[in-house]
Amino acid sequence: MQIVPKTGLRGLVENWQSDMLAAVSVALVALPLALGIALASGVPPITGILSAAIGGIVTTFFRGSFVGINGPAAGLIAVILGSILALDDGSGQALNYVLAAIVVSGAIQVLLGLLKLGRLADIFHPTIIRGILAAIGVIIFAKQIHSALGTNVTSKTIIEDLIGVVKYADNINPFVVGISLLGLLLLIFHSKISYKFFHFLPAPIWILLLSIPFVYAFNFFDEHSLDFFGRSYDVGPDLLVNIPDNIMDAIAHPNFSIMDTFPFWVSVLSITMVASIISLASSKAVDKLDPYKRRTDLNKDLVGIGISTMVSGMIGGLPIITVIVRSTVNVHNHAKTKWSNLYHGILLVLFIFLLAPFIQQVPLAALAILLVYSGFKLASPKVFKQVYKQGVEQLIFFVGTLVLTIFTDVLIGISGGLLLALIVHYLMAKVSFVAFFRLIFNSGSNIFDKKDGSYEIKIKGVANFLSSLYIDKLISQIPAETKVKVDFSEARLVGLSIMEMVYDFQRMHETRGGEVIIQGLEKHVSSSNHKFAMKILTTKSSHKLTPREIRLQQRAEEHGWNYEQGSVQDVYFESFYFFKSRPIEYKSNRITGSDQNISWEISDVTFEEGAFLAYEEYKVTLEMIKVPFKIPKFIIEKKGFLDKHLNIPEHKDIDYTLYTNFPGDYKVKVDNEEEMTAFLTEAVRKLITDSDIDHIESNGEAILIFNDKLRLAQLPEYSKILKFSEDLRKELLTN
Repeated sequence: MQIVPKTGLRGLVENWQSDMLAAVSVALVALPLALGIALASGVPPITGILSAAIGGIVTTFFRGSFVGINGPAAGLIAVILGSILALDDGSGQALNYVLAAIVVSGAIQVLLGLLKLGRLADIFHPTIIRGILAAIGVIIFAKQIHSALGTNVTSKTIIEDLIGVVKYADNINPFVVGISLLGLLLLIFHSKISYKFFHFLPAPIWILLLSIPFVYAFNFFDEHSLDFFGRSYDVGPDLLVNIPDNIMDAIAHPNFSIMDTFPFWVSVLSITMVASIISLASSKAVDKLDPYKRRTDLNKDLVGIGISTMVSGMIGGLPIITVIVRSTVNVHNHAKTKWSNLYHGILLVLFIFLLAPFIQQVPLAALAILLVYSGFKLASPKVFKQVYKQGVEQLIFFVGTLVLTIFTDVLIGISGGLLLALIVHYLMAKVSFVAFFRLIFNSGSNIFDKKDGSYEIKIKGVANFLSSLYIDKLISQIPAETKVKVDFSEARLVGLSIMEMVYDFQRMHETRGGEVIIQGLEKHVSSSNHKFAMKILTTKSSHKLTPREIRLQQRAEEHGWNYEQGSVQDVYFESFYFFKSRPIEYKSNRITGSDQNISWEISDVTFEEGAFLAYEEYKVTLEMIKVPFKIPKFIIEKKGFLDKHLNIPEHKDIDYTLYTNFPGDYKVKVDNEEEMTAFLTEAVRKLITDSDIDHIESNGEAILIFNDKLRLAQLPEYSKILKFSEDLRKELLTN
C-alpha cells in the first residue's frame, strides 16, 4: 500500500533526504532561468535569483501546494515589460512604479485567496490560456533574439523586432552567435544524448559553464574589437551579466505615487490576472504529476504567492507564481513534501553569495538563448499541432488569442479570446441568442443520488467554460470510493473545459477507489478524435484503421489473440510507480491473451511527461502480465552512466528500499527484500539479465514490461517483448 508522506514538521524530518536531493536539481535549473527572466523583464539579474529565493523561502509557509515550486516565470516577462512602457512618464521611475503595481497585485491575490476565489481561474478557457502563453513566447523570442545574435535593434513593435532579425542580419556578431549556437545545441540535444554524464547537470547549467571559456578566449572583460572574415566586431564587458559586488546595490523599492492613475491600475490588473491564472493552472497541472494524488488548496496557494509577491516587489523583485517546469523537475526527482521548495530557496541564497564571481563571467548571450528557446517552445509548431489535435475550433481560439495579444496587450488578448470562443460556441449550438445563455446558466444539469451507493451527474444544455464552476460544484459533491455515471446524452454542446474537467475527475476518483462511467457521447461529433475535443450533439463518424493497426490486427488473428483498436482510459496503470507522476491519457491497439489463468496485454499507451508549460506527450508500447497469485512489489531498471560509474549513494525511498542482491548493471527497488529473494530464482535472474528490456515493474499482482525508448514498437520489437513475456510466464508458473 502506498504511504502518503506526512505534512508539517513530521514530513520535514522523515523526508528531508528526498526533498533536499530534489531541491538541488531544482535550484540548478532555477539559477540560470531566474537570471534570464530578470534580465528580460528589465530588472537587475541578481534580483531574479532573490525573487526565486523568496518564492522558495516565503511561499512555502503559506501556500496550499505539496510539490510545486514557486518563483518568477517567463510567462510574466511580457506583462512586466508592457507595464514598464505604460508607466514611463519620463521621470526615470517607471520600474519603481511597476514594483508598486507588483506589491498591490500581491495584496489583491491575498484578498482573493482569503475570499476563497481560487476556483475563478476555471472560467478561463484552457486554450485561451495557451494562446496567451504562445503570444508571450513570441514576445520573449522577439525581444531576446537580438541579444542572442549580438545585434542592437531599436523598434517599437514585436513585428519590427522579428523583421529586424533578417533586416540586420549583416550586423550579427559571430563571437556572440558562437555562444548562442552552443547553447541552442545543448538545449536541443541534452535529453537525447545517450552519454549520461551530460545528465549530471541540467542543460541550462551546462550552457553557463561552457559559455565562460568563450568569454576568456575572446576577452570579453576589456572593450576591444575582433576581426572575422575581414570585418571588425566589438566585444567587451557590456556583453556580460552585470551584478554588483554588494547585493544591496541591486535592491530597488516601489514608488506608490501614481496609484491614483488609470495606467497604474491597468498594470495591476494585468499582473494580477496573468500571474493568478498561470499559477493556479500550473498548480492543478502539478497535482496530476504528484504520485500521491494530493490536491492543492488553490485558495491557500493564492495567499502564499500573494504574500511572497508583495515581499519580492518591496525589494525590487518579480511576481511569484507556481512554476511548472521547475515543479516537474521537483516531482521527477522524487520530492515528497513542500519543504523541497524551501530548500531550493535556501540553496539559491547560498548561490548568490558563493557564485557571484562566476555569474559575473556569464555572457548575456547564454541567458538570451535560454529565453529564446523558452519563447520558441511556448509558440512552436509542436504547440500548434497539439492544439489542432484537440479540434480545429481550438486552433481558431488559440490563433485568435495569440494575434490579439501580440498586436494589443494581454488583457485584450484574454477578453478577445474568450469572446471568440463564446461566439464559436453560439454558432455551433445553433440556437437563439437568449436560448444559448439560458442553456449555459439554466441548463438543468444536476446530481442524483441513486440510493444504492452510486450517483449520476446529468450534464445538459451548453456545457462550456462559463458553466465550469457549476459543474465543478456538482462533481465536488461526489463522495470518495463511490460509483458515478456522468451522462452527456442531453448536452447540446460540451466544451473542452468541461471534457478536461470530467476526465481529470475520472482519473482522480478512480485512483481513490471509486468508479466513473462517462456515457452519452455516442451521438456527439467533434472535429477531432481527441478525448477533450468539443462535442456537438448529432451523429458519430467511424474510425478507419491505419496500416500499422491493420498489421497488428492480422498478427493477433494469426495467433488467436484478441485485438481492440479503440482508445480507452485505464487508471490501473497508475498503480505502478513509473506512472504515478506520469498521467495516462489512453491506451489503444490492445492485443490480449491468456494461458493457465495468467492474462497478458500488450498495448500502445499515451502518457504525459510534465504538464501545462512543461507538457510533453509520449507513446510507448508495453506489456502487462496479471497473475492470480501474490508477487513482490519491485522495480528493475538498467542503470545509466552516473549510476554505474559515479556511485551516487541511494537514499531510502518512502515506498521502496534498495535491493543489492542483483547484478550491478541494474537498479532494483523492492517493497520486501525476503519476498524478492524468493521470487528471483536463478532462471528468472538469467532471463532478465539476458533480455533487452529496460524496465520491469510489479505492483504486487501484475508485471509491467517496456523499454525506455518511449516510442511505439514495430513488429520485430513486439516479438522481443512477447518472447520475454512468454518465457517469464513459464517461469512464474513453474515457481
